[in-house]
Amino acid sequence: MKKMIRPRRELLLAVLALLLVFLIVCPVVSIFAKAVIYDGRLDLYRTWQTLSQSENAQMIANSLLLGVLVVLLSTVIAAPLAYLFSRTKFAKYRVFDIIFMIPFMTPPYIASMGWILFMQKKGLLQQLIPAAAGSENVFFTLGGLVMVMSLHVFPFMLTILKNAMLNIPSSLEEAGAVFGAGFGARLRKVFLPLLSGNYAIGALLVFVKTLSEYGTPATLGKRIGFEVFTTEIHRHATVAPIDFGGSAALSSVLVGICLCMWFLQNYITTRKSYNLVSGKGSRRVEQKLSHSATAAAWGYIVLVLAVAVGIPYFSVISTSLINLRGYGLTPGNFTLAHYAELFTENTKGISALKNSIFLAVTSATICAVLGTLLVLAVRGSRSRLRKVVEAIGLLPEMLPGIVLVIGIMLFWNQIYHVLPLYNTMGIMVLAYVVLFLPYTVQYVTSSFTQISDSLIAAGRVFGGKPLYILRHITLPLISPGIATGWMMTFIIAFRELVTASLIAPPNTLVVSTYIMREFEQGSVSVGMAMAVLCVLFTTTALLALNAAIDRSSKRE
Repeated sequence: MKKMIRPRRELLLAVLALLLVFLIVCPVVSIFAKAVIYDGRLDLYRTWQTLSQSENAQMIANSLLLGVLVVLLSTVIAAPLAYLFSRTKFAKYRVFDIIFMIPFMTPPYIASMGWILFMQKKGLLQQLIPAAAGSENVFFTLGGLVMVMSLHVFPFMLTILKNAMLNIPSSLEEAGAVFGAGFGARLRKVFLPLLSGNYAIGALLVFVKTLSEYGTPATLGKRIGFEVFTTEIHRHATVAPIDFGGSAALSSVLVGICLCMWFLQNYITTRKSYNLVSGKGSRRVEQKLSHSATAAAWGYIVLVLAVAVGIPYFSVISTSLINLRGYGLTPGNFTLAHYAELFTENTKGISALKNSIFLAVTSATICAVLGTLLVLAVRGSRSRLRKVVEAIGLLPEMLPGIVLVIGIMLFWNQIYHVLPLYNTMGIMVLAYVVLFLPYTVQYVTSSFTQISDSLIAAGRVFGGKPLYILRHITLPLISPGIATGWMMTFIIAFRELVTASLIAPPNTLVVSTYIMREFEQGSVSVGMAMAVLCVLFTTTALLALNAAIDRSSKRE
């Protein structure tokens, strides 16, 4: 029986390998091919000419500078919080783990718009505090862009540093204290060296994410004339005269930088990691804080939350309720008419909601099926091909989203006469599946690795056929991972911006492009009303998922 089943698994693995090569590898190859092939011949000079243009050289320098500055500022924000939530009495307040993920879960372009509305001339800040006139000159600079982007990614740095600090045994610090080292000396000689490997990994990931981000540079960055990789790639692919060759050349450079960062991360992981968790028990000793230190800690936590969550959400919500923008935050100038307009008079708003829900549900479902089949095939095979298939399935996670979308555009344009999918809703579904497949693969893999082999063996001993074991043992046990992957894909796909802005069919809007269009055309209140609904919708979905997982774990 095993001899019959194994060929089927290998056949499934081979089919999945071909499918993933077609969906993922071919678009990536198309980027590099388009960057060096002009008019059917190899032409490296044209590529070099594109990259050596003064504006492109400045853009590359801008991107690298922005990445470095965001890493530094996100570290300054996250490091004190990580210490408070891991080594002091604040560690018992687990609610902060959820609250400080709000900035990361907020779509960057929405947070950026909130900051623009708050800080612009005669904006919400100057309406509340007239003495703040002129503050827009400070905000609409590189410093403001760095701050807004850092407030989005610092929760990622916070999580990495906090988990690393939790794994450092208190006995190491106590040993330093026994030998006469003060707090500062212990911090420099013991604590920081043990964090270096984890911090380097977090810094590199934040750097790559900053280079790959499109939403904030497209809103705030363009406003201050600060061009980066993503905005330039988008411009080459969408603004006449269309230059796919230039877009592909810049995409190739961006991919090269990101891959170098990933290789550097792997090198640091192997060279700068310390085995701090062993079979021996370890205890965590809370650092005692004085009353003044406790008050300062609470003040810092409130300040970060106010800046990272309070200001952008206040701006977005209040703007969505303002009736006449000229009167601003005056009493009596608030209305729910903009929300009602989305569901009554504004047919494009309803259409955008329907399109986003359709794309999110469809892509999440396809990712769930394809990702589950991929994990089952890889885990059930002993072939060398399985590692290749798994690597291809996770490849989109390593590449900037805009680069993959450009690759999909190039590849599906070339085969349009065979598969006329381009310029339809189908190409958007396909792009979403390619971009978000790694979420399902990772969550299902995590669930699958927790299944003991003894359960499968017991099913075989009692005469269970492979399909019976799959239906009654394997699938029920990995179903939480499938559900989590589905929901995460749904949430991210529902608010996706860069894919929709590049390959949506003509006159087709989704939630993200609708918000951007209304913001750019001056209908700010209607756009912010849609932004509030977007955040509420995705947050409610996430809370529902967490509640379902909690109920499931309690039943078990």
